[in-house]
Amino acid sequence: MINRSIALVTLVVDEYDSAIRFFVESLGFSLAEDTELGDGKRWVVVAPGTSGSALLLARAKNPDEAHAIGRQAGGRVGFFLHTDDFARDFAEYSARGVHFLEAPRREPYGTVAVFEDCCGNRWDLIERARERE
Repeated sequence: MINRSIALVTLVVDEYDSAIRFFVESLGFSLAEDTELGDGKRWVVVAPGTSGSALLLARAKNPDEAHAIGRQAGGRVGFFLHTDDFARDFAEYSARGVHFLEAPRREPYGTVAVFEDCCGNRWDLIERARERE
């Protein structure tokens, strides 16, 4: 049997430390790794939980990369953060200053609200309908 998974997704950021603060302090992610690579580059990994995918925070190094900051999905929601308790996380994130673009709504697939990360990328915070059962 083949066993594959997506381990990391790169998120282009303008600055490492402010991005780390947002993901760790505002969203409660863990800082899995922060390794100096020389010439101002770092290998920075943040993760929302103990298993599954994580984000590699990569500082933009040229104008093309800088242009992608906050628009990695072209203005669409590009990231989906699943939770087992939407009300808890929505309240905590709101109290920590996370900017939600809409009020929570119920959809056939679950409860969802769109928020922006520190760079302006759009995320869905979702509690899947089957997780509520």
